[in-house]
Amino acid sequence: MHRYGISERRACQLAQVNRKTFRQPARPDRDSPLRQRLRELAEQRRRFGSPRLHALLRREGWHINHKRVERVYREEGLSLRLRKRRKRPSHLRIVPPSPTGPNESWAMDFVSDTLNNGRRIRMLTLVDTWSRECQWIEVDHSLSGHRVVRVLEQLRLMQQKPVRIQVDNGPEFTSKALDEWAHSHQVKLEFIRPGKPVENAYIESFNGRLREECLNQHSFRNLAEARSLIEEWRQDYNLSRPHSALDYMTPAEYREKNQPQPTQSVNL
Repeated sequence: MHRYGISERRACQLAQVNRKTFRQPARPDRDSPLRQRLRELAEQRRRFGSPRLHALLRREGWHINHKRVERVYREEGLSLRLRKRRKRPSHLRIVPPSPTGPNESWAMDFVSDTLNNGRRIRMLTLVDTWSRECQWIEVDHSLSGHRVVRVLEQLRLMQQKPVRIQVDNGPEFTSKALDEWAHSHQVKLEFIRPGKPVENAYIESFNGRLREECLNQHSFRNLAEARSLIEEWRQDYNLSRPHSALDYMTPAEYREKNQPQPTQSVNL
């Protein structure tokens, strides 16, 4: 109409638009507050998908359907790019019994990364496989079997000692120092088969989240900064991050809700 100087009637005929529809004012976007908050959460949690962001919104008091969150999530272009995994042939494997309480079964492994100057750092990660709670992440340039024992002893003195620990066959876990500590404190070391990391799936999954949500999001200038940021992420993982396997509760919430109550004897 402005460019060619034609009437409204003629313009609507050419565009095949009803004149009442053309004159009707646009409705306000009722999803505007949701869009704003969803963008803010997606910026803070760059590796969270729609279901986990929906859990965070519900925790903040938003009473919204997951389908609405998914629609707005897609409209805002927040979908993550996921790697396509190659299909592997199915095979039988031994499924270990699931733990029924805290400190019954832990999993332990190492993760590696580098500082800005190229120097290598290693992380010892420990996870309670019942609550998915990360007990500790030890960060240093080098971690030996004696250092692993020192971490476990420190946790034991804090009243955190597992019944068994799942580990791979690395030299730190097969060391004489760890074997002596486990024997003296009645802790069973369960070694997975060589080349079968799927048998220690809990810690492998945790290490993937650690790398994706923390290590790949930060560039560490020195060891002190790496320790600070990794510990900050560990606290957030335990206290704030909803876990899909725990019905979108945090590990701390799951432990608090499902903590076995001590039985009290009744005197008759």
